[in-house]
Amino acid sequence: MKLVKKNDNLWEIPREGGMRVPGRIFANDRLIEDIRRDKSFTQVVNVAHLPGIVGYSWAMPDIHVGYGFPIGGVAATAFDDDGVISPGGVGYDINCGVRLMASRLGLQDIRDRVDGVIRHLFQKIPCGPTPHGTGYGSLTRRELSHVLARGAAYVVEQGWGNEADLEHCEETGAMPGAVADAVSDRASQRGRHQLGSLGSGNHFLELGYVDRVFEPEVARVFGLEEGRVTMMIHCGSRGLGHQVCTDYLKMMSRERHAFKFDLPDRQLAAAPLDSEVGRSYYGAMAAAANYAWANRQTLMVIARRALSEALRMTDEDLGVRLVYDVCHNIAKYETHTVEGRERQLCVHRKGATRALPPGDKRVPRRYRSVGQPVLVPGDMGTSSYLLVGSAEESEHPFHSSCHGAGRVLSRSAALKRGRGRALTQELEAKGITVVARDRRTLAEEMPEAYKDVSEVVDVLHNARITTKVLRIKPVGVIKG
Repeated sequence: MKLVKKNDNLWEIPREGGMRVPGRIFANDRLIEDIRRDKSFTQVVNVAHLPGIVGYSWAMPDIHVGYGFPIGGVAATAFDDDGVISPGGVGYDINCGVRLMASRLGLQDIRDRVDGVIRHLFQKIPCGPTPHGTGYGSLTRRELSHVLARGAAYVVEQGWGNEADLEHCEETGAMPGAVADAVSDRASQRGRHQLGSLGSGNHFLELGYVDRVFEPEVARVFGLEEGRVTMMIHCGSRGLGHQVCTDYLKMMSRERHAFKFDLPDRQLAAAPLDSEVGRSYYGAMAAAANYAWANRQTLMVIARRALSEALRMTDEDLGVRLVYDVCHNIAKYETHTVEGRERQLCVHRKGATRALPPGDKRVPRRYRSVGQPVLVPGDMGTSSYLLVGSAEESEHPFHSSCHGAGRVLSRSAALKRGRGRALTQELEAKGITVVARDRRTLAEEMPEAYKDVSEVVDVLHNARITTKVLRIKPVGVIKG
């Protein structure tokens, strides 16, 4: 497959065969060699075959193999060109996302107390594949319907947070177009008992601090400075979202013969945007996204209470507040300018984060002058980043950014490499306390399993897609 270097941070796969658009990959010279050896390269090409796709089949520098779409893939399909929607372009963990909280504390306030704080958080926050209790409690069917329809706003009304939290969530914590009835009974049953739980795998809660600021004036807009203590939550829609994806992949696979298109990979199962199953999937996906926002909202309140208990400080003294919440597994109806004209699109972002520029009205008013916050977590042994969408007016991947470091080792390969190693002690030697429910999770998520998050972030910064604002280092992590 031919690959053309456009500049130091961007590569293009020209159209050939059934590709409807070229592919484009953000990467430097070193990262592109890893990507070319990975099946994700082929997946970028496969996505370019989707009916109605416009612009390019985009890939972020953290790209790696996913189901159908690569993780780190971005693709937009047009309503006026028989565009389709694909569950593989969203993923199983619908609205997996990241929430960053800031506090009034400085690193000196917690440096000698991290171990106790992390263990207390671990006791209070339900985590693991089957959580030890839920933070919210089991939902009735009526309550679940409210969560699916209204997202974070519903749990805030029940006393879990405040209106300011909603203002600092992407979509204010609720996707338009959610249809609770489009979610199957099986998915609903899984969701009734998991609201307010962290899950397992790459999901985490992290206590950290700002260790470097690149743009002081922008950081001040977010109320952050060097030494400030932060908390970050990474999780999604739990079993409910997974079941929604499973259900609609099956439906679209069954009905594929009724659709007048062929795709190179059955994992790219898709349906026309204007079809009954296409509309139904969008409604169910949006409902699962709302569940995820309600889940992170609930977890934030539990974590805030637990931190207060562990440090024996009042909420006012702690001053924990939400900076922003972003999602990175979603499909959204958006308007973008393509080849000089505005078009209504369905933008799939799988393992990719929206990165709106300064002045965009979808950015919270407080942040509008600097652009949308973009949260890029590293692994549990390295740094995370706060970026903002760039004002660059050149061609862009539908205002999208990377979502993390990106795997370089499969989970099975990481398990083999971690065999016999004392990973908890290795991380403690770096000044990071880690508590996990399953030792396998630590091995699967070891630092060597991921790309260098700083290198990934630098590619998009140098390409002027995003701007680096600050870096956060972990001091303690809990995992399922």
